[in-house]
Amino acid sequence: MGHYFGLGKNKNHARIEDADALALFINTRASHVSQTSLYGYLRTRAGTRFPELFKNPDILISINIAKWHIWLACVSDLCIFIGQQMHQSGRDPAEIESLMSSMLDRILQQTEISAEAGEDIESALEKADQRIKTCDWSQERDDDTIFSQSPTALYYWSPIADELKQRDEIIVRNSVRFRWIEIRRSVRQQLDIELIFQNESRPQQPAAVDAL
Repeated sequence: MGHYFGLGKNKNHARIEDADALALFINTRASHVSQTSLYGYLRTRAGTRFPELFKNPDILISINIAKWHIWLACVSDLCIFIGQQMHQSGRDPAEIESLMSSMLDRILQQTEISAEAGEDIESALEKADQRIKTCDWSQERDDDTIFSQSPTALYYWSPIADELKQRDEIIVRNSVRFRWIEIRRSVRQQLDIELIFQNESRPQQPAAVDAL
């Protein structure tokens, strides 16, 4: 039960000291939350018929669309939470907006969203980008209210009959919020905010070229 709700211990406690490490952290944690939340919910509702879902082409299309939208919502939520932690440390809002916008771009370049995400993913990408660029970091509370998009995405995009989802809504939303608890703790323990900004402000060294 603890594993289902995302309460397992995270054994990776490496410090996050640069943009590459931060992008990797956000991407991997968002992927974990999105996949375990979606497949956990589907498994709970389908029971022993869970493997059969992946044999139905129509349902498989819906699952693929859902996983991308939920992943993007998780990335968005975690970017906002990390930005709020940076604001608490005294960083300038313009610096935070610039860094977190670049994080989203970097993650999207690394991930290469496929066509299976569906047509609506473009609109979702624009909303995620605008959410970061227009965020008032001073108004974000240091609690799970920041994680608002991922529970909604799981509830909306999961390919479950509406009448069943309505019965499950509170449990479904809370299942995602619980999964963020350990990750929020990891952010506070591993994030080296000052070093990240120091590394970002350093001029990039030109690549070495072998003599001809």
